Amino acid sequence: MQQPTQHKTTMHRRTDRPSASSGIYIATVLALFTIIFAAPGMASPAPANNEGGRESADLILVYKAERTMYLLNDGEVMRTYRVALGRVPEGHKTREGDGRTPEGGYRIDWRNPDSRFHLSLHISYPRPNDRWSAAEAGLSPGGQIMIHGMPNGMNAAQVGHPYADWTNGCIAVDDAEIEEIWNLVNDGTQIVILP
Repeated sequence: MQQPTQHKTTMHRRTDRPSASSGIYIATVLALFTIIFAAPGMASPAPANNEGGRESADLILVYKAERTMYLLNDGEVMRTYRVALGRVPEGHKTREGDGRTPEGGYRIDWRNPDSRFHLSLHISYPRPNDRWSAAEAGLSPGGQIMIHGMPNGMNAAQVGHPYADWTNGCIAVDDAEIEEIWNLVNDGTQIVILP
């Protein structure tokens, strides 16, 4: 009697969420994005930057569990990056010093070419609801949450990037990647950070 053949199954981490084969998923995320940014007081979307024919992102999506960040333009993925997060990556940031990366909808509201890290783009955390929640608990919500490169004078290997979550709540990429992101992302661009 012949023994049945056993097949090993291997689990692979999906990193292809926003792709042509996942149009429904993209539509859902874009609907969420529309709801988040339709709130009163939110500025209009960042204008496309077509200076010299240069493309720019109109949305940044971050999937914390996958440590992946996507730059999108008109629903199409332009770039994909492997990221490192705050040293306590699970859960929404609730207070200063908790080591968490925020979750929800924000904007890139300013940039720092003279950062302690190789370039940085500021994420508009805390929003009013973040401030209110922290105040209710008698805490500071913290701030200075950025997308940034490596600490000045250090390389990726020295901080364990991208395999270790080494920031205080920021989203980190390597220096070449932050230079590319710096040129593709305008101030005012929306960013949605998902668990």
